[in-house]
Amino acid sequence: MADKNKNNKMSVEEAGRMGGEATSRNHDRDFYEEIGQKGGEATAENHGSEFYEEIGKKGGEATAESHDSDFYAEIGKKGGEATSDNHDREFYEEIGEKGGNARNNNNNNN
Repeated sequence: MADKNKNNKMSVEEAGRMGGEATSRNHDRDFYEEIGQKGGEATAENHGSEFYEEIGKKGGEATAESHDSDFYAEIGKKGGEATSDNHDREFYEEIGEKGGNARNNNNNNN
């Protein structure tokens, strides 16, 4: 049942909810993927890298406040397993070489 305010009109929240429900009945997953893609592209066009750095920082801080070291160990393990499943020995040799070169360059600059 719709929430009514004192003028017997639907609240903005209720109208939004009902509109969202109607939209979800009339559109499929592809529709939502397409509008999400368009929204992401529009956001990228309107904001620089600082915007993404800021929201990434905020998200990281919020996550750190609500999770402990076991959480990070678990997601690190899952990420490592997924990477291992998707890459071969050559990949690891390449990234190992890049890491070694970066360390050597950093040590030579100090």
